[in-house]
Amino acid sequence: MAGHSKWAQIKRTKAVVDAKRGAVFTRLGREIMVAARAGADPAGNFQLRTAIEKAKAAGVPNANIERAIAKGSGQGQGGGEQFEEVRYEGYGPGGVAVLVEAFTDNRNRTAADLRLAFSKHGGKLGETGCVGYLFEHRSVAQLAGELDEDNLLEHLLALESGGGPAVLGYALGEPGETEVFSGFAALEALQDGLRRAGLTVVSWDHRWIPLTACELQEPEQLTLCLRLLDALEGLDDVRSVASNLEADPALIAGSLA
Repeated sequence: MAGHSKWAQIKRTKAVVDAKRGAVFTRLGREIMVAARAGADPAGNFQLRTAIEKAKAAGVPNANIERAIAKGSGQGQGGGEQFEEVRYEGYGPGGVAVLVEAFTDNRNRTAADLRLAFSKHGGKLGETGCVGYLFEHRSVAQLAGELDEDNLLEHLLALESGGGPAVLGYALGEPGETEVFSGFAALEALQDGLRRAGLTVVSWDHRWIPLTACELQEPEQLTLCLRLLDALEGLDDVRSVASNLEADPALIAGSLA
């Protein structure tokens, strides 16, 4: 079992401004609509249940969630069938690999928005597959509570011995920030197994984990790259952004100042 995972992506600590709140709600609403195609009942639709949990954690009103479920399941107007999941890949300043997942009803518009964001911040939108091999799609569960390594390992051993999925890594953090990684297909089994092992799961999702890091030491390049990632995350069509950026925390703090 791996020790401290090096897969955890850089946590940018800038507060989400009000102007981005609507974009977050739109993104999560689309995720719910797409998930609801497989059924409007969260009890029998794990993907929908996951999307709803994420929306609630972000403060999306219940009325918005119910509307998105109705649209996606065909019970409302403008259903979620018009949206499709698309993956885009590119490079940031200094050769940083960037992988973007989007929900879109217009590929041309989304690609144009992404291309503009990349070019304005010293990057380049590439072809499909240009950086995808540098990432693995994994299940990630985030845990509540203060855990030391011995305590966490004890629970993870209980998870595996109890027939749970294989643990591929973990990252210790502050209370509410400790993460456990497993295979892509194991997301539901991972969060269920962690609960049975006595741990409190606060969120779970799929995430693209970089296999190699691209370290930036030049402040100008780092600032441009962080601005690129923020710009991509602010686009309505974008669901998630992953990168293999690595930098000294003090340098990151200076770039965000």
